Amino acid sequence: MKKLIFLLTIPLLMNCTVQKETIAPPVAKKIPYEITIHDDTRLDHYFWMRLSDEQKNAETPDAQTQDVLDYLKAENTYRESVMKPTGPLEEKIYEEIIARIKQDDNSVPVTENGYSYYTRFEKGEDYPFYCRKKVMADDQFGEEKIMLNGPEMGKNAGYFRIGGMAVSEDNQLLAYSTDYVSRRQYTIHIKNLETGEILADKIENTTGGITWANDNQTLFYTKKDPQTLRSFQVYKHVLGKEPSTDQLVFEETDETFSCNIYKTKSKKFLIIGSDQTLSTEYRFLDANTPDGQWQVVQPREKNLEYHVDHFGDYFYIRTNDQAKNFRLMKTPITKPTKDKWTEVIPHRHDILLEGIDIFKNYLVITERKAGLIQLRVKRWNNDADYYLEFNDPAYVAWTSDNPEFETETLRYGYTSLTTPRSVYDFNMATKERQLMKQDEVLEKDFSPDNYTSERFMAKARDGVEVPISIIYKKGFQKNGKAPLLLYAYGSYGYSMDPTFSYSRLSLLNRGFAYAIAHVRGGSEMGREWYEDGKLLKKINTFTDFIDCGQYLIENNYTSPEHLYAEGGSAGGLLMGAIVNMAPKLWNGVIAAVPFVDVVSTMLDETIPLTTFEFDEWGNPKIKEYYDYMLSYSPYDNVQKMAYPNIFITTGYWDSQVQYWEPAKWCAKLREHKTDENLLIMRCNMEVGHGGASGRFKAYRETAQEYTFLLYLEGIKN
Repeated sequence: MKKLIFLLTIPLLMNCTVQKETIAPPVAKKIPYEITIHDDTRLDHYFWMRLSDEQKNAETPDAQTQDVLDYLKAENTYRESVMKPTGPLEEKIYEEIIARIKQDDNSVPVTENGYSYYTRFEKGEDYPFYCRKKVMADDQFGEEKIMLNGPEMGKNAGYFRIGGMAVSEDNQLLAYSTDYVSRRQYTIHIKNLETGEILADKIENTTGGITWANDNQTLFYTKKDPQTLRSFQVYKHVLGKEPSTDQLVFEETDETFSCNIYKTKSKKFLIIGSDQTLSTEYRFLDANTPDGQWQVVQPREKNLEYHVDHFGDYFYIRTNDQAKNFRLMKTPITKPTKDKWTEVIPHRHDILLEGIDIFKNYLVITERKAGLIQLRVKRWNNDADYYLEFNDPAYVAWTSDNPEFETETLRYGYTSLTTPRSVYDFNMATKERQLMKQDEVLEKDFSPDNYTSERFMAKARDGVEVPISIIYKKGFQKNGKAPLLLYAYGSYGYSMDPTFSYSRLSLLNRGFAYAIAHVRGGSEMGREWYEDGKLLKKINTFTDFIDCGQYLIENNYTSPEHLYAEGGSAGGLLMGAIVNMAPKLWNGVIAAVPFVDVVSTMLDETIPLTTFEFDEWGNPKIKEYYDYMLSYSPYDNVQKMAYPNIFITTGYWDSQVQYWEPAKWCAKLREHKTDENLLIMRCNMEVGHGGASGRFKAYRETAQEYTFLLYLEGIKN
């Protein structure tokens, strides 16, 4: 690839007083490639950037691979050159972020089956130690045993992550999984916790999850299709046997489904789940008889979702059967099909039933009303039914690790935009709560009282009211001159709840406000909120976000000269759409691992995630969906016009949004944009979709993104 190395002067950026010389932006070569369907031909000049896994993994790159690597390197070099003047600020932000974090930190211990489990960090380490202590009499504990030494395992690794961990019922063996590539393809290992020996059993290309049967000799795991990475097979492994002889116990043949396996909290049953966006199916097996026959709970039906828990003689089933926002049913284990289901908690139009936690004497229900989580405690004998109280205007609460069945203590987590992550133990009988831990913020004079959070509704163009959660430092002036970063996701029914952030303080303390637009496509306002932001209603996600931005401007929180937008993955699709639809509304946009080449990706069923996402986006092989997707696909709608300043991020090993989508989009934007605004891309060559691993490496990338925003605002310190 021809590289441009002459010098030029970058024009002044909005509000930025620094002017530096840098190399010219890369110009990607163009090779015409036609894609024809439904009598429509699209011309993709950057299709050549797509590499196969074989090309990426080859010891010696071929010519095409080298061209791609050269282009990605050129983009990284260009970003580094453009942002070089901000190096001291980036370093300052990085250092102040990590300085807020207690480095020698421990998690709150969780007791299960006679042992207390926890993680602990040592100063300067990216990865934790995974530890346990034996529970003795009189609430005493034995000496610490390190199960896994994270710092040693991740030492000198470009990427490292532990996927899953599971201890056998006799407490002797630990099964765990590791990923050193960032493709979410995990290798399972087994360690003898008494001797420290790593057994010869080694199982590759798994999802990372591990489930033990009760015989302490048999474990179950899920394998991925090596090409699409779809989780599609459940295998049974017996200790000491070669993985090549492992028995396939279930295969999901429908390419729109994926599968998983888990054990019920009661330890009585193994459960295999198959799921897609609109349908689920479960089968169960007595955990004491791993060689037995699996039985289906309820055969799959289109648009029928259900989720299975166990208590006593019944399965408890959360389902959308005749209940858009879900209801809770129970059914005898011996007669699990839905014609035998009886109602425990009815459907409510204004409350989304999100989940349940089962205890011997209590049922804890996680509900969402008006966009906010509620935790409801119900006694099985019906003499108690109440909600926990929370005071912040915008917050999130969740039931935490509760593996013990015979207890009156509920462990739950809580955080808000102003409140660091907190862990509580709540006595469900006395209603007393005990703060077990709140994350420390090691910053001089930090106090939640220094910040203000609000929650209000913005009216969308079709009259629907969209929630916005916002935080800013006290003293913030609503005069339209302040910088504001607006964030959203808006897909898969995933609710973007307002949480505390160590790193965000670096923006707030420099005068930024930070807001979350709870746009349609999530489930903040119930299941209908999700359904109104998917398939042939996906445009609502984009217009909601634009309308929220406009609301913040009209109410003097900011102005187009100071308004910034951020989203990642499917939220990166949102970013790609809004810069095409309303480019003048934003001064800058951060698009993290953005899903921007929607039509081409959804037409290619060899790409990971494609087949079982048809119910989210539609199948473009059907013309109606093709035409609709084409109307908003960011890559297909790049135009000759002025765009805001844009920072794109990606990972070379990303298995969810392949690197070529952001790379092609960057190249096409650079070809078409008529402005002199900044367009930069960071491709991390060592990681995948989740970005850098380790608790400190990830903050380096955050510091780069924050520096981009501050640079545009002319903030130098």
